[in-house]
Amino acid sequence: MDWNWLPLLILLICPLMMVFMMFGGHRHTHGKGNQKTQHSTLIELESKVTTLEKENEKLREEINELFSKK
Repeated sequence: MDWNWLPLLILLICPLMMVFMMFGGHRHTHGKGNQKTQHSTLIELESKVTTLEKENEKLREEINELFSKK
């Protein structure tokens, strides 16, 4: 049996697998649906931050009122 082709096969497997993994994996993560999901998640997070900032301001006002009554 002639094994002279084995080193060439091993050398070709790595780049072929890398190309397959690079192009095959990108199809699932870079779709338009993913961008819409990211956009809606960003809007949701901004809304939560705004709500937390308002609550934080109310709490600060309450703390200031409590300290001013002493």
